[in-house]
Amino acid sequence: MAKYMLVSFKTCPWVQRSAIVFREKGTPFELRHIEPDNRPDWFLAISPHKKVPALSIDDGKYALFESNAINEYLDETIEPRLHPKDPIERAVNRAWTDYVPTFASSVTGCAYAQTEDAYNKALEQAPVAFERLERALEKQGSGPFFNGADYSLVDAAYAPFLQRYFFLDHIRPNGLIEKYPRLKAWAAALMARPSTHSFPAAEFEAMYREGVRRRKSWVSQFIEAPRAAAE
Repeated sequence: MAKYMLVSFKTCPWVQRSAIVFREKGTPFELRHIEPDNRPDWFLAISPHKKVPALSIDDGKYALFESNAINEYLDETIEPRLHPKDPIERAVNRAWTDYVPTFASSVTGCAYAQTEDAYNKALEQAPVAFERLERALEKQGSGPFFNGADYSLVDAAYAPFLQRYFFLDHIRPNGLIEKYPRLKAWAAALMARPSTHSFPAAEFEAMYREGVRRRKSWVSQFIEAPRAAAE
């Protein structure tokens, strides 16, 4: 069996997508965390875009980058296959996976807004993205996953960003997802899936909140600073 090392920042959603695929396939892998402000030379040598994720295979014999490419490779080489067998269904799944960057920007981009006005304008994009996914889920079947009963690469692709939507909703409640019952049910199924989580849920949410607080964006004012440990 090949040896895999997946390189990540601790809270990177794009790497999380690939970690989910590894866990869904039951394939052992090393999740190596590096710091965004201190990217080691060995990492820069395997990541042409200088971004995570990067996947080292067999101690650096091969290296891959970009989460979509990594996930497609994993699905082609490791059973069970997460893509649908039917080529039309597979193409539909790939198209919705390609929508993830737009979805992520629309749903979680408000975390980076520096003013209340910018935050509100950013949040106005979320219903558009939610509505598109709600309609897609209506066409795809009865759930609980994107393709119905079968977990897929689409589920792995969206899970990290839906998770971060909930984290942001805990910081500054907006309740938008309540208007989209299919999307809400899908998100709940993904959050309940053990493969979604690289860390215990509460621990990871605390890490995410601290990352938002450090950015000093507008919404960060609603996050209580960590308390010093009692002496």
